[in-house]
Amino acid sequence: MIEVELPDGSILEVEENSTVEDVAYEIGTGLGDDTKAGKINGELVAKEETVSDGDEIEIVTPQSDEYTDVLRHSAAHVFAQALQRLHPEAKLTIGPWTDEGFYYDIDGVELEQSDFEEIEEEMQEIVEEDLDIERMILPREEAEDFYADNEYKQEILEEEASGGDQISFYRQGEFKDLCKGPHVDSTGEVEAFKLLEIAGAYWRGDEENEMLTRVYGTAFSSEKELEEFIEKRKEAEKRDHRRIGQEMDLFSVPEHAPGAPHYHRAGMIVRRELEEYIREKNAELGYEEVWTPELNKAELWKKTGHYEAFKKEGEMFSWEQDDIEYGLKPMNCANHSHIFDSGTRSYKDLPIKLSEFGTVNRNEQSGELSGLLRVRVMTQDDGHAYIRKDQIEEEIKAHLEKIIEMYDEFGFNVNFIMETKPPKAQGPDALWDEAEASLKTAMDEVVGDYEVKPEEGAFYGPKIGVEVEDAIGREWQLGTVQLDFVIPRNYGLKYQGEDNEEHYPVMIHRAILGSIERFMGVMIEHFAGEFPTWLAPEQVRILPVSDDNLAYAEELKEELSDFRVEIEERSWTVGKKIQAAHDDRVPYMIIVGDDEEEVSEISVRDRFENEDRGFTVKEFRKHLETEVGEKRLKPDFFD
Repeated sequence: MIEVELPDGSILEVEENSTVEDVAYEIGTGLGDDTKAGKINGELVAKEETVSDGDEIEIVTPQSDEYTDVLRHSAAHVFAQALQRLHPEAKLTIGPWTDEGFYYDIDGVELEQSDFEEIEEEMQEIVEEDLDIERMILPREEAEDFYADNEYKQEILEEEASGGDQISFYRQGEFKDLCKGPHVDSTGEVEAFKLLEIAGAYWRGDEENEMLTRVYGTAFSSEKELEEFIEKRKEAEKRDHRRIGQEMDLFSVPEHAPGAPHYHRAGMIVRRELEEYIREKNAELGYEEVWTPELNKAELWKKTGHYEAFKKEGEMFSWEQDDIEYGLKPMNCANHSHIFDSGTRSYKDLPIKLSEFGTVNRNEQSGELSGLLRVRVMTQDDGHAYIRKDQIEEEIKAHLEKIIEMYDEFGFNVNFIMETKPPKAQGPDALWDEAEASLKTAMDEVVGDYEVKPEEGAFYGPKIGVEVEDAIGREWQLGTVQLDFVIPRNYGLKYQGEDNEEHYPVMIHRAILGSIERFMGVMIEHFAGEFPTWLAPEQVRILPVSDDNLAYAEELKEELSDFRVEIEERSWTVGKKIQAAHDDRVPYMIIVGDDEEEVSEISVRDRFENEDRGFTVKEFRKHLETEVGEKRLKPDFFD
């Protein structure tokens, strides 16, 4: 007999070689009948998976959050079966579930989005056939023979399924696929599904490998959930920052600079406003701005431990020159540590806080690049605080409070995540325990409710992730706060304590926005390009009714010179000028004709189509000063 631990902390004794499903039946017959999968020590597994002594076990039923993942994995198999019925020549590779659905990478067949209807009809046939989905174990030799003509599955057999002579497959009707699961019991459970789009993907994500066709789809437990997802997806497409960025002429990512955004005039206005905003927040937190170069000898990052981490993952741009290895900095920590180390430090000097809009470079895979959200060249609103141990909780709490304040000003709902010691962690366990305890105390006092993600921290310290929810409920991870006892030791940073002995400082790594690129991408989608007036590239557009009113429009522009004001000089009708300003997402329009000019007044219209006349430009300017100064979320002249 062996013992396993259940979610409530209780211990259950089961026979050796029991499966997850056996554990469920041991708990109760009803639970056993409802079991679809399980979690062993936090990992989602098939219900046929064998448990071991001391394992933590959770049972996954149709009521569990994880059931959707299981359902989507089975939907991927239904897609693959339908595809092979229609295109027997298709070579299947991998088909995992994702946060929003599933995908399957295939080779050997040309597909277009117009093919989806036919494939979905065949998928529906398979669902209606209600085929049992059964796990089967094949001898390695038989598995290799089955995939004799599929080099992709052969590679999986050689690399990922190399642990033994028994290979896990799943079968439904005539279709079977190399897979470790988990899956639902039958194809009949996959009722609400839809194929979404086609993309290209390199095999194993390696640009040196074959380009495959990736088909994305999704599945839900009900048609209602699917319909809600499709509506949300349509809304997300309307808000796509790449499309809006082009329409508003904010930025471009040209072919000659993959993953390296170019900010156009309007986009640079938004970026500059964000930078000044963060400078204000940094000043309130006591940071002093510095600048460090992108080009450094690789030796710099060997001192901190970053070199091994980034070089191993292939994320660092580096080269040799005159037998010396150089690189583009993938982070700012080491350069800031150099500045700290450039002088003698006393306990009275701490905290020392350095901030930088630091450009960093990371060699992301080409297939993963996406507008501003996934780039190779990014600018972080980075900061590093060098503090004493007795200052930890005070500083962490101050940073958390500032982050909450800032994201509230953008209208984001904020969730916090605490990520603890990862397997690749450096430094003694005692330091990690101390760091995690300090973060937990600060989080409990300032945040209250937060999620803990075990083993997902950085190699040098535990991390607080800042996850925001946008206007349509999507979640994005942006800012971070990390506590670090390791890099100061790696680098040899010291300060003289009150006891006249040398001590290592503690580092706080923090980025409030995360990176300007990613934050701007998320912000564009959150506001759908309709920025608050303080951020809008063009805050007011003056619309003369005719060319005769151009001189008066110029006078008004001069009176509003503290703001970003343009005059619509094209000889269009007023209606067309209004429509153009709406399309350009300008917060306010001032309409002036002979009537307004005669009495030195203006008509004001906002982008919500509120309009009225009889205002003086001084009244309007006073409101703008208040609205922009208070960084209000939307134009509210008529509120």
